[in-house]
Amino acid sequence: MFLWLRYSGTLLELWSGFGLEAVGVMKIFSSRWIAIPAALLAGGLALPAAGEEKPKWEAGLGVGAVSFPEYRGSSRRRTWVLPTPYFIYRGDVLRTDRGGLRGMFFDGERVELNLSLSASVPVYSSDKEPRRGMPDLRPTLEFGPSLAFNLWRDKERGERLDLRLPVRAAYSVTGGIRYAGLIFSPTLGYNAPMFGYSGWRFGAMAGPVFANARQHKYFYEVEPRYATPERPAYSASGGYSGSQLTLSLTKRFDSFWLGSFVRYDSLHGAAFVDSPLVERKNAWMGGLGVAWIIGKSDQMVETGTGD
Repeated sequence: MFLWLRYSGTLLELWSGFGLEAVGVMKIFSSRWIAIPAALLAGGLALPAAGEEKPKWEAGLGVGAVSFPEYRGSSRRRTWVLPTPYFIYRGDVLRTDRGGLRGMFFDGERVELNLSLSASVPVYSSDKEPRRGMPDLRPTLEFGPSLAFNLWRDKERGERLDLRLPVRAAYSVTGGIRYAGLIFSPTLGYNAPMFGYSGWRFGAMAGPVFANARQHKYFYEVEPRYATPERPAYSASGGYSGSQLTLSLTKRFDSFWLGSFVRYDSLHGAAFVDSPLVERKNAWMGGLGVAWIIGKSDQMVETGTGD
């Protein structure tokens, strides 16, 4: 089960990189298995016109690569290449599409209530500064509701501007399940076609991140018993956690899907920025993926703009 969690985390990380409502990523960071978000799998598909029919499901397999910090504020990076599943499901309640994994609990003309998922990978502290001698960080899973508002859209051009308000509770998932804090990461997202009608799509998502003290303590607290001359004791508080900007470029071809993303993460002004475990106040993350479609449903369903 632990290997499954590590791999799932990696997929979620890649997913969030492509601006999908599922992992953020920032969210799963730190092990070989968790480093590749499944954004490859569904990110940035070309928006069909309202009333267009699409297969109810499509499935495939691909490969993705991603480079990311071990955790936000870490100077150590990891770069991994992993196989990545591709799955699109256009159901009435559950969907996986360019919006990520979504439980469509409520879907209005301008408002959606979805399920938001994310994760973080394990960080092994025994031989690494600045956490040398401290307990390892266990992987976490994050889940919670996300309210999405469509602020503007042009159906003819396939452009849209959305506001997403996800709130997720985090839990460490090895050695017992333990509550690890609460995260709120509102984002403003823009999605539009690129290069005319070539099928390429551009996405941009930006917004602040907030978390309670429990979440900040999980990553940045230094208890007095672990303090050293180079690493003084530090008590983390809740509040502002920095900001993120993600840019993505994707295209769906007849038999395969191609996508890439880059994310800038800033910790300037964050409540925990003075922690001795923060080595960098900004970081870049990037990923690239390709997936081949190997099967699809014979049943066709009508889709709307954005589905």
